[in-house]
Amino acid sequence: MKRTLNYVLKYKLLLIIPTVAMICVIAVDTVNPYLTKLIIDRVIIGKETSLLKLLIGLMIGITIIKAIFGYAKEYLFDVLSSKVAEDIKNDVFNHIQSLEFSYFDKMNTGELMSRIGEDVDNIWRTIGFGLRLFVENIFYFVLSSIVLFSLNWKLALACISIMAPIGYIAIKLENKILQSYEKISDQAAVINTTAQENIAGVRLVKAFAREKHEILKFLKMNRANYDLNMEQATSLGNYYPPIELLTNFSIVIMIIFGGVLVIGKSMSIGTLVAFSQYIWSLIWPMRMLGWLTNMLAQNKASSKKIFDILDTKPTIQTPIDAVKPESIQGDIDFNNVSFKYKEETVLHDINLNIPAGSTVAVMGGTGSGKSTLLHLIGRYYDVSEGEVKVDGINVKDIDLKTLRTHMSAIPEDTFLFSDSIEENIKFGKRDASDEEVIKACNIACCYDFITEFEEGFNTLVGERGIGLSGGQKQRISIARALVRDASILILDDATSALDMDTEYNLLKNLNERTKQCTTFIIAHRISAVKNADKIIFLENGTILEQGTHDELLKLKGRYYEIYCEQFKDFEAFESEVV
Repeated sequence: MKRTLNYVLKYKLLLIIPTVAMICVIAVDTVNPYLTKLIIDRVIIGKETSLLKLLIGLMIGITIIKAIFGYAKEYLFDVLSSKVAEDIKNDVFNHIQSLEFSYFDKMNTGELMSRIGEDVDNIWRTIGFGLRLFVENIFYFVLSSIVLFSLNWKLALACISIMAPIGYIAIKLENKILQSYEKISDQAAVINTTAQENIAGVRLVKAFAREKHEILKFLKMNRANYDLNMEQATSLGNYYPPIELLTNFSIVIMIIFGGVLVIGKSMSIGTLVAFSQYIWSLIWPMRMLGWLTNMLAQNKASSKKIFDILDTKPTIQTPIDAVKPESIQGDIDFNNVSFKYKEETVLHDINLNIPAGSTVAVMGGTGSGKSTLLHLIGRYYDVSEGEVKVDGINVKDIDLKTLRTHMSAIPEDTFLFSDSIEENIKFGKRDASDEEVIKACNIACCYDFITEFEEGFNTLVGERGIGLSGGQKQRISIARALVRDASILILDDATSALDMDTEYNLLKNLNERTKQCTTFIIAHRISAVKNADKIIFLENGTILEQGTHDELLKLKGRYYEIYCEQFKDFEAFESEVV
């Protein structure tokens, strides 16, 4: 709660003004029962009718003041809570953006969405309503207690002593509810993840006729969520009746004891009526204590989840004295590089020297470490041993933003945003001109099919590019990378969905560019790698073979075997394009 209050204290004016307005409302509201006392004792019983107009005028004035200050209180507290929620969401989202790939390898999307959404909304409700009500009830309780003791201390003491155990009940309730809400929060994240994955993969579910299985899986998780909510409801059900009993019993004490005092002439009827109104200013805070405890426990559980994310320190950060080169040529060296992931060695003793402007192809079986090798260049992961250098500088010493600004990558998992084709391409370079976009599209062999769409570049591609074929998505992602005009270009199996003719033309366009960047191509087809300046063949995280296409064929090793497997198709393709 303390860290949440730090967000609140950023807006001191928005906190002070509604708090002052709230105090004003409470103060004038506390006067009302006393005016009722005067009307009964002095006007009705004492026949001082001259006071009636004054007292009624005061009551009307109090009503108007309550309306004005009450509006200011409600509105400004809502503004405060909305600003705090906005700040927390911004901080969580910005922090998530700073975390490295390995964090997302173990964290699912649904859980992160739950933290940014539901958990922040819990904090918003607590500040906008719960915190305000908590402070408000404290003021009501304190002021009403003072007035009650001034009216009749014996009766006040009798009523308040009955309600004393409620504080102990509230503490017990918070501890119980907190445990429930932590479980509910975790289960909500699981449900969000399941729903998100099934909605995103609904076509796969239908293709395999797995609707019933997925429905049953969701029902099981939703049932677990229901059981946790019932557990929480049971806790509330066990604690609320004693609170209601004690607060109602205090009213019974007031009526009996107060009635005796009125009969014995120790208290006036007006005082008893005022006392009954003031006692409700004690009862409501005590009754609300259980509800507020419930809300605060919910807030505490949500805050813990949120701040756990914010407390996760990025393991890959820009060093304080980072080098910020004005330009990067693209010379890359791997010196005795090894990499472990979850204690498993993925790469071992990699040594490579890649001159700027070279085209390097990386081949190998599944899990051989191809993608991981290239991830080390941009420090998406850090090496376990050795060093990776760009232009002779260790990548750990280069400013991360500078390094990645001069890189352009097409990941193996092609991702397009739910936006227009133009916006997806300009994601690579926000200020790209139309000419730059068209040039990149021509190189990526996607200009023709884009212009055939009715909306052209303004065509919306749908979630994750669902409205496009696999090959179309890949070509648009390649155009997005090319428009960046970076010094280092990485194509991670980026042509796998293309036919051989389109792949040939695309790679030919890449080779014919006037500005040659250092290009890495991960591929499984010989046709995609044979023209590279250097071909690297990985196996079990080590370099098994490296050299040009001709050199590797002469070795008659693993590359040669793959060449022979693809030879017939490759020969047919060669005869077609010559």
